[in-house]
Amino acid sequence: MYADSSDNQNLLPFAESELEESARPTRLGLLAGAGEFPIQVAKAARAAGHSVYCLGIAGMASDALADLCDDYRTVPLAKGGKQIRLFRRSGATRILMAGKIDKTVLFHPFRWLKLIPDYRTFHMWYRYASANKKDDTILLAIIKEYARDNLHFDSALKYCPELLVKHGFLTKKHPSTSQWKDIEFGWSLAREMGRLDVGQTVAVNDTAVMAVEAIEGTDQCIRRAGNLCQRGGFTVVKVAKPSQDMRFDVPTIGIDTIKTMHEAGGRVLAIEAGMTIILQPEEVARLANKFGIAVVAVNSEELALRSAA
Repeated sequence: MYADSSDNQNLLPFAESELEESARPTRLGLLAGAGEFPIQVAKAARAAGHSVYCLGIAGMASDALADLCDDYRTVPLAKGGKQIRLFRRSGATRILMAGKIDKTVLFHPFRWLKLIPDYRTFHMWYRYASANKKDDTILLAIIKEYARDNLHFDSALKYCPELLVKHGFLTKKHPSTSQWKDIEFGWSLAREMGRLDVGQTVAVNDTAVMAVEAIEGTDQCIRRAGNLCQRGGFTVVKVAKPSQDMRFDVPTIGIDTIKTMHEAGGRVLAIEAGMTIILQPEEVARLANKFGIAVVAVNSEELALRSAA
């Protein structure tokens, strides 16, 4: 049932016409948060002949982006108006969003004094995001506010679809029978958490939930599971939301995920094939093999068949 990861048995979540459109050279805007993903997007876009105008969120985006983009500037998180003005002046009308934004800054004491939001950010916040502060609500609010100035977001993955993980085993070590049971158990829970826009990751041991991801992010969720499951050996399941918007918040793993699992005592990582970003896949596989962690990319249909068998 499970092939080697070199066999891609999943269709990309983009129409062929969309991929053809993304191949035509143009000027792209990149709104960059933290992590490796914006770096990979910038490299792929430039390699495909696009020019990239990047705005990096101050204190989060990597300085390496300055050497990878045609133009690079840093902007404060809460200066939506400034971001829009700079993108408009750049001539880019297609914007890509990539990288992690630490949402915990919204819950710091005196957050408005620290962030000092401009008018457009206030407008966005109270017009589109006043009902709740879920990830989808906030990110869609940003998209709607940009659209008022004819700036439209594309999925960054249209420009680097190779970052989506392929189906199969990524490591020499495979899950045991009991670990497959934990994967199947955790999968439906993770999907439901995604549907509720709470998080995309759960940690499970012996069909008991150790931790569920919320605002803290995947690595902190794994660490919490390690604190609660002192014997180690737990399984981490990370999936896309049932109605995943590929423009933002696509589940992502990388070498930090594997390092955190090793430190916390996790033994299996199950991710959704064709819907999860894997950064530096060769290094991820090397580290996981070194630490004896099994990494497998599966999908809902396969797990349903496995459960019925």
